[in-house]
Amino acid sequence: QLRQLFGNAVPAFPPKFYLVMTKSMADERRSQLEQYLQNVTLDSNITNSDVFIGFFRKLQQDTFKIQTQRAFLDVYLADGSNIRLDIQTSDTAERILEVTLCKMGLSRELIKYFSLFFFQDHDDGALSVVKKVAEFELPYVSLQSMKELHCKLGIRKWYMDPSLDTLLMDCRASLNLLYMQAIQEVKRNWVKPTEGQMQELEFLQENANKAKFLELIREVQFYGYVRLDPCICDCPEGGCSADIYVGNNEINCCIKLPINQTKEVSFKINRLRSWQVTFLGATEDGEDDTLELRFEYNDSGTWQWIILYTKQ
Repeated sequence: QLRQLFGNAVPAFPPKFYLVMTKSMADERRSQLEQYLQNVTLDSNITNSDVFIGFFRKLQQDTFKIQTQRAFLDVYLADGSNIRLDIQTSDTAERILEVTLCKMGLSRELIKYFSLFFFQDHDDGALSVVKKVAEFELPYVSLQSMKELHCKLGIRKWYMDPSLDTLLMDCRASLNLLYMQAIQEVKRNWVKPTEGQMQELEFLQENANKAKFLELIREVQFYGYVRLDPCICDCPEGGCSADIYVGNNEINCCIKLPINQTKEVSFKINRLRSWQVTFLGATEDGEDDTLELRFEYNDSGTWQWIILYTKQ
């Protein structure tokens, strides 16, 4: 169907095996299909098409045996409050985001700067952003499939260049969203203000000066970045723990060295050639699942693979 609509813009579908597959053949086939889907989703015309959305809507509902029916869905804001929506279980993330932001009074032309995310609030006060919700994804269905993770559905801005904040300051709804997220990032220690910056931020917060608060926090290290859960890194040596911040066209690693010092390493996005995410399964002790992120990076003219591990 995609071929009929988009012709050669659709990548070639992986060839099938017509004999009984071995495990290695099945793994190869699975990898080829994953790569095919990644290539297909690079084209927004395809992912926004009725054929693509219809296929994945049916796939999600059939997989988790959820029929189209009326339901209630809570969408959380960064200050902990939530908006309850009366939805259909088959509503896509794009639809739910649009309805939520319109209820908040956000200008339609600004909706593209925000997205839905699944996140976890931990008992120790930490915040984990599990993933960005794809536009064709059915949030209600995904939440049902992720019950054991105790995830919530929330709204966050969807850009990593802090200077873009200025485009949203004239709309009260978007100003409030930015302010709530900035406060959250300060409380959860996602940003690293100096002592002087922190004092001024607290003063502006006490006086509810949102515009000035957002103007100042743009100067704070790691503002607007997404902070990943603590990882294990093999740079500069194996087994180092690291806090990973992604934003402003870089992956920044705050690496804890064995000598009780911290080293910051920045990997610029424009020097990154390819990346892979692999699910490695349970660790040797059987307690945690592990994800591996590896990316190929150009360091002084030499390409090398950098590897990060995170436990789920």
